[in-house]
Amino acid sequence: MFTLVGRMDSENVPEMKRLLASEEGRRIVLDFKDLTLVDRDAVRFLEPWEADSIKLKNCPAYIREWIRRERACSEGS
Repeated sequence: MFTLVGRMDSENVPEMKRLLASEEGRRIVLDFKDLTLVDRDAVRFLEPWEADSIKLKNCPAYIREWIRRERACSEGS
């Protein structure tokens, strides 16, 4: 399990990609208990991972809704 603290934004996405790639084949849990802010790039990054293989623990409702909307938009395209 990885705990995200503070903010997750476009600057963090490349590092998160490397981290998640290094954990390939393992069950990954991201704990958002201490996450205070995300931006659109972070949500767009999380959406396919969450749909496929990552569990989001303590995820605020607004982030889940944002991910749901991004998924709906990408499916509608």
